[in-house]
Amino acid sequence: MGKKAPLLIMLLILCHGVSMTMAMWEAEDRENGPSTPDRKLFLLQNSKRVVKTDAGEMRMLESRGGRILERRLHVGFITMEPSSLFVPQYLDSTLIIFVLTGEAKVGIMYEDELEESELKKGDVYQIPAGSAFYLSNIGEGQKLHIICSIDPSESLRIGIFQSFYIGGGAPLSVLSGFEHRILESAFNVSGSELMKFFTRKNEGPIVHVGPSHASASSIWTKFLQLKEDEKLHHMKKMMQDQEEDVEEEVKQKTSWSWRELLESVFGDEIKNMKKDKVAHKSPRSCNLYDRKPDFKNSYGWSVSLDGSDYSPLKSSGIGIYHVNLKPGSMMTPHVNPRATEYGIVIRGSGRIQIVFPNGTNAMDTHIKQGDVFFVPRYFAFCQIASSNEPLDFFGFTTSAQKNKPQFLVGATSLMKSMMGPELAAAFGVSEDSMQNILNAQHESVIVPALQAGQ
Repeated sequence: MGKKAPLLIMLLILCHGVSMTMAMWEAEDRENGPSTPDRKLFLLQNSKRVVKTDAGEMRMLESRGGRILERRLHVGFITMEPSSLFVPQYLDSTLIIFVLTGEAKVGIMYEDELEESELKKGDVYQIPAGSAFYLSNIGEGQKLHIICSIDPSESLRIGIFQSFYIGGGAPLSVLSGFEHRILESAFNVSGSELMKFFTRKNEGPIVHVGPSHASASSIWTKFLQLKEDEKLHHMKKMMQDQEEDVEEEVKQKTSWSWRELLESVFGDEIKNMKKDKVAHKSPRSCNLYDRKPDFKNSYGWSVSLDGSDYSPLKSSGIGIYHVNLKPGSMMTPHVNPRATEYGIVIRGSGRIQIVFPNGTNAMDTHIKQGDVFFVPRYFAFCQIASSNEPLDFFGFTTSAQKNKPQFLVGATSLMKSMMGPELAAAFGVSEDSMQNILNAQHESVIVPALQAGQ
């Protein structure tokens, strides 16, 4: 019994954790009638287009609120045409980006230094809230596809998330709202020069760059052609806190930087953003596909990243995973005791089943490429690949600790470890019968699934 005691205690903790939600589900069932397993309760649908230009777009899916989610994440999809740029900006939300296809260059400001990194397929990269950045598609002749998590916990609650553009004509730069005298003092240039600068038009937040589009967005084409130290100078010019060359009287009255003015308006929110900035000076990416799978057998594999593998995830409190199920295979019923899971189907099709705490089927639905699902913490679920194609899904979890999912069934499952007279008594069968059932499955985690008619 000694070895089984910790497992029994863990099971009691899981049961206690979900018991608080059972009353809610039962009340909901009384109001809405019996729950049905096909109402797609845990699918995120109705994506919103937040950016759209000829050069690309950004869509996002907003996760639902509610008492069953200890923390919400939004899921975004960025698509950029060849030779395009997502113009310099900063956000009120932390982004964690994953390069699904293509190649990108990201430039980001860290403690007054501009760091540029080239990203390839499979790379993961964090952009903290409040850090100015730009993103360009550097893959020759190919589109760039990015999946990102958007953490709304840090936002100013101005819409789903808020972009503050450093430069631009349409959308407006955050500097455009200041009086001309303030800007003339801050830049130490004439008003006529500023008029040329701030009345330039472009094609929106995502613009074409390069020789063939020079007339439409020459300011950004020229920006990308600058050397790194010149880009740094340009970004600092836009973000500086003080100007040394302004006369003291004018400086006292008018030389506030845009950052100081924002702090005067938004106060604690901006200060909190600064506290949340990542401490390391050299941002880096981490490639999910360079890692050996955490689990692999004849039926599929899974790999994950947490804060111990990629330190920026610690500050975000986000984990990342990728699962590949071969045709006709299944990830056995399991539970995430530490986090809510968000999954995006990136290839193939299959099914997902999620079960309510009271043992009834919450959702049983077909999923295909592009679908997004979420599974609340503690809820039991499984994924099954179609018989004729794989099920490949990538996602985020709401914890940067090792997730350690608990598999309820299989050769190395929680039930197998708990096998004994107590478990047999709980099911009302003999210990021998229980033993025979649990020993029948020789595979673990990912197993062949029975197809219809079998």
